[in-house]
Amino acid sequence: MAKVRDRTEDFKDAVNRGALSLGYNEAKRAALMASFIIHKPRERSNFTKAALKTLESIGTLEQFLKKHRKDYIDPHRTTEEERDSIEHEVSIFVKACKEQIDVLKTSITDEEANSKGWLGIRADSANADTIAHKHGVVLILSENLHSVTSQFDQLRAVRFQDAINRAMPRRKPKRAPVKTSTDVNNNLESREPTTSETRDPSDIQPEPMKIQQQLLDDETRALQVELSSLLDAARDTETKMVEMSALNHLMSTHVLQQAQQIEYLYDQAVEATKNVEMGNKELTQAIQRNSSSRTFLVLFLVVLTLSILFLDWYS
Repeated sequence: MAKVRDRTEDFKDAVNRGALSLGYNEAKRAALMASFIIHKPRERSNFTKAALKTLESIGTLEQFLKKHRKDYIDPHRTTEEERDSIEHEVSIFVKACKEQIDVLKTSITDEEANSKGWLGIRADSANADTIAHKHGVVLILSENLHSVTSQFDQLRAVRFQDAINRAMPRRKPKRAPVKTSTDVNNNLESREPTTSETRDPSDIQPEPMKIQQQLLDDETRALQVELSSLLDAARDTETKMVEMSALNHLMSTHVLQQAQQIEYLYDQAVEATKNVEMGNKELTQAIQRNSSSRTFLVLFLVVLTLSILFLDWYS
């Protein structure tokens, strides 16, 4: 048996000579060999880039809420204008993330419509799997956004409750009872009359008592007006808070409904993929049956022809 000679080194020398003749120096050859070993990462698609950007925006929103959580809840750390500014920025963040998710859903719908072939049947099962994966990505992004908005709803509810508590009129401390004209008359009657103090009742002047009663009435009216204005302001604030909370809850509900719809679409996409696979199997079996039936028909015709020829020759 002939010995096998190892020609690996000769092959390497031949490759190096060919590379030098083509203008490849040592650096270029090293870079080329490294590219064979370590492959360059594949370029990300537009959908992947948009999804990662949306995920980054949701993470930025969550970090923003964690950073300004105490500032938004504690009324002694920031003013109402600063808290309104925080709420406005959060609303802008949520709106931008929702728009990005809507763009992703639109791109999935367009791709799903373009992937359908004749009679609305998907020709490529790999493309169907990709669409199902994209539906799952959008579902995860919607759930993350809903989780962050739920956290902000809790913070907003705490702020609204504090605002309602501060708007409610507080009870003022009880004042010392002011003596009215009746009390003064009773005190005067209860005093024992002395010789120096005994006077005719007609000599008592009622003017100071009337002035005091008028002052008390004016103060009571002022307090009533102040309390009425505070109560109206509290009711107005409470109404606005309830409306804002209802709107925010409505937005969160819509986001959750969209997440449920995306999950339903994802399930449908997976089921459609299974149906396509089953359809391909059925088509393969039908093709095999058709070919076998053609073979049987040809064989039957050949046998029939030979039988007729034999009967004709025999007769």
